[in-house]
Amino acid sequence: MSIEDRHLKIGALIFEGIDQIDLTGPFEILSRIPNSSYKIYGLSKAPIRDTKGLLLTPDDSYDLAPLLDVLHVPGGPGQEELMSNHSILEFIRRQADHAEMVFSVCTGALILGAAGLLRGKKATTHWSAIELLPLFGAEVIKKRVVVDGKFVFAAGVTAGIDGALTVASILRGEKVAQSIQLAMEYSPEPPFNAGTPETAPAQILKDVQTGGMELFERRKKTALQFLQKS
Repeated sequence: MSIEDRHLKIGALIFEGIDQIDLTGPFEILSRIPNSSYKIYGLSKAPIRDTKGLLLTPDDSYDLAPLLDVLHVPGGPGQEELMSNHSILEFIRRQADHAEMVFSVCTGALILGAAGLLRGKKATTHWSAIELLPLFGAEVIKKRVVVDGKFVFAAGVTAGIDGALTVASILRGEKVAQSIQLAMEYSPEPPFNAGTPETAPAQILKDVQTGGMELFERRKKTALQFLQKS
């Protein structure tokens, strides 16, 4: 049975300190894919809170997840803890070996990097962390969505919606993806043109970079530690 016809098992990995839109934006799309099921897996079945405090409850713990057809790896500040969790990294490698598609959003790409899955891949992530990708062996592509074989990488946060539509189109065709987009009325018209470092006013960019410097340095330290071990 071809991938177009068979039931798809889609699963996301969630963790304390996730950015919920990395999960819920793509969920809105992926959960609408015909003949599929979407489940959320945590480090345990206990509820977790996203980086701003939203409570999220996994369907099950990651060690009870079946082999998935699509693995969805969100990001967020809590990604740091997962990058040194050998059991989680092995879970990701095992799922990636089997999956038809591996989809990361934002700094979920760094988790894939820690699992050794970025070597030789074209990839993207949130603009504030994109310079860390080469430390994991990736080639940086500064696009909102990057496809490399069965890997789909979405840039920061809301780019996960575009990435998920791309995943849906690859799995079930453009008509299905377009129908999902229309049902969601996804036609963004932001009130400001400040959504990228290239378009944001210089002072806004400086303020956001300054506010995120501690997190960036922490991520850089983790990435460098990974490089030293590999």
